[in-house]
Formats: sequence, C-alpha cells, structure tokens
Amino acid sequence: MANIISDETIEYVGILAKLELDGEEKEKAKKDMGSMLDYIDKLNELDTTGVEPMSHVFPVQNVFREDVVRNGDDRENILRNAPEEKDGNFVVPKTVD
Repeated sequence: MANIISDETIEYVGILAKLELDGEEKEKAKKDMGSMLDYIDKLNELDTTGVEPMSHVFPVQNVFREDVVRNGDDRENILRNAPEEKDGNFVVPKTVD
C-alpha cells in the first residue's frame, strides 16, 4: 500500500463530513482511503493514448425543444378547485408566525 493516510487527514475528513469516528472506525477509514488512492494510482498507469475523454459511457445528447405554453392562463378553472380564493389567488392557512 503506497498511499498512507495520516491521522490528521482522517480527522480533517471527519470534520468536513461531520462524522464522529471512534478509533476502530478511523483505522478502517484510513485503510479504505489508502486502497482507493492505490486504485487511482493503478488507473493512472494505464496508457490512454488515443482514447478520447468521455463524460458518459453511452452517447448522450441534449434534446432541445421549443417551450410551448399549454393550458395557458386558465385561472378561473384552476381556482374552481380552491377551497377559498381571494383576488384571483388561493387562500391557504398561515404556516409561519
């Protein structure tokens, strides 16, 4: 294991993640983080010459469409469902004092 994680790093990550780790959990986290970094190092050894970067495994394209208003201003029909209405708006119970 080439990547050795210090106790200070685990403490700092724990603070950032708002975790309270006991001694056993810290040791397991150090081992797990070291393994992850070792794996990343192993991936960095691969020859990626000629391999185009990609952000997704499958070809993904944005499908744009025009914004079309449907059921535009139908306020009267919408307000028919309201238990109470005032000045063209729903009246709801107060939730904040």
